[in-house]
Amino acid sequence: MIPNVLTIAGSDPGGGAGIQADLKTFSALGAFGMAVMTALTAQNTKRVSGVHTVPPDFVGEQIDTLMEDIRVDALKIGMIATAEIARAVADRLSQSKPQAVVLDPVMVAKSGDRLLDPSAIDTVRSALVPLATVITPNLPETAVLLDRPEPRTLTEMRDAALALADLGPRCVMLKGGHLSGGESPDLLYDGKSMIELPSRRIDTKNTHGTGCTLSAAIAALIPQRDDIAAAITDAKAYVTAAITQSGALSVGSGHGPVHHFHALWATADTKETV
Repeated sequence: MIPNVLTIAGSDPGGGAGIQADLKTFSALGAFGMAVMTALTAQNTKRVSGVHTVPPDFVGEQIDTLMEDIRVDALKIGMIATAEIARAVADRLSQSKPQAVVLDPVMVAKSGDRLLDPSAIDTVRSALVPLATVITPNLPETAVLLDRPEPRTLTEMRDAALALADLGPRCVMLKGGHLSGGESPDLLYDGKSMIELPSRRIDTKNTHGTGCTLSAAIAALIPQRDDIAAAITDAKAYVTAAITQSGALSVGSGHGPVHHFHALWATADTKETV
């Protein structure tokens, strides 16, 4: 059965992040994608010039109306923007109790522009994190969630993963892309085992939407894999390939997007030989 997967997130008109990236990822990985919008943004690959949030009651109405009719096999939460929207989402999910929730605690865009009101941090921490099957923070987001300095080493990442688990999610996928050096390790902690997912850093500026894409990939694959570790491992491989193949695109002059359909779109060379 093809899984139905929902994203609750903001819109990126450039198509590289947010619900646009999520829906591309769902489609690329064999899931039927659905979207509840929390915010409109005015942004490109270089900056975010404006954010227009959706009224919290209407965010809730979107979720209620969708779930009264359509089976949701997994969902991801991305840009929440405000404490009021965070509470509206948490209230609905507490009632509907979805099978799998992947929380990407989006706080800052690649351009450095803030995407989460500082007043919403406590609500995300206390209301949304405990509902999550998997949380996928990067190191700056981890520092904010834990209210302590950003991890700078793999050892500090391990300590942070344990502390994040104490906030209540079932699993922690801690992303190490902000570490210095040629390695970019991630950690998966399920409450019992700490698994290191090593990878080499890819030399590219096309990293817009990588966090959105990873969390969406995990959500798309959880219903299609035997366990969460397998879903996360395959999601990470998909994102790595999408970053590696991002040079095939020409989108903007800042942090470009990853290539969500790298495995599906024929290259010009391939077309010539078909």
